[in-house]
Amino acid sequence: MSSITLENICKQYGDAPPAVDHINFSVEAGTFTVLLGPSGCGKSTTLRMIAGLDEPTSGHIHIGGIDVTRLPPAKRKISMVFQSYALFPHLSVKENILFGLKVRKEPAAEHAGRLAHVAELLGLETLLDRKPSQLSGGQQQRVALGRAVISQAPVCLMDEPLSNLDAQLRHEMRREIRALQQSLGITMVYVTHDQTEAMSMADRVVLLNGGHIEQNDSPDQLYAAPSTEFSARFIGTPPMNLLTLDVQTRQISGCGGNTLSGVADSAVKLGLRPEHIVIGNGNDGVTANVENVEYFGADSIVICKVGNNSGIAVRAAGHLRANPGESIKLHWSPQQQHFFDATGKALAPTPFI
Repeated sequence: MSSITLENICKQYGDAPPAVDHINFSVEAGTFTVLLGPSGCGKSTTLRMIAGLDEPTSGHIHIGGIDVTRLPPAKRKISMVFQSYALFPHLSVKENILFGLKVRKEPAAEHAGRLAHVAELLGLETLLDRKPSQLSGGQQQRVALGRAVISQAPVCLMDEPLSNLDAQLRHEMRREIRALQQSLGITMVYVTHDQTEAMSMADRVVLLNGGHIEQNDSPDQLYAAPSTEFSARFIGTPPMNLLTLDVQTRQISGCGGNTLSGVADSAVKLGLRPEHIVIGNGNDGVTANVENVEYFGADSIVICKVGNNSGIAVRAAGHLRANPGESIKLHWSPQQQHFFDATGKALAPTPFI
């Protein structure tokens, strides 16, 4: 197993703003780390620099305690799985998996044993003589994984490997990749824009935005304690609601009375996750007007207006029937409130008395 450390890494192309702007993070040996973020945030560029496919403009990369910043990919003891499976169409599954071993001139006597182990691990025993064109998307993905695993490299890098699969296959492959990483004990860095992949697979999530690290945390902390508005809105389906606060009263803009307690100093926005808001009865609670209801089977998402804030999402169990314009009451625990200042940074709430 090998750890990975990035120190003050920057990547700039010409006069354009940096694609990756002086980022620092470490990946512990034997763990699964996901680089998450929207398109253009720098996650694939970061992965390519770890792999040696791109060279940093400045900074240092260490793998297993060795500075590999200027080393070619072949000397970094890594394997990589790309978004396109990059299988050779004229070679069989067996030949595709063994290709890297042959190129590196590893002992031929080891090939059969290593192939048998990988084929059993990935359920490819009956497919070894087929060509890629005879395989489903999920089977092709397993072959690409097999080619990476057979190298026995302590570090495996994956660049959006599931984006070409349908939803059901992605769900199955997420579990298989995670189980594979845990059974082999390898260090894995995985790039995706899909928060579901990140939250369900990772030990650690590095959330990137505009070439910067927005938050580096465990999945549960990323959800429960977002450090910025960007983190709050990027994680969660639907994402966290952000309600504007009145600067003078420090209450929800457009709502009369004192509806909030524990408002943090300098707070300009209140964050509430849709699943932490409860639709109640009676006169207590915050008044909201229904704008729309989206039914998903197990639950409904009620979109409403609260004061001057439109598009506020509330998750309700089952099929909630409400008409646009209907008035409802919303409740939530003060412990579920998040506050953000004018710069978008999270603030600690005022202690409750």
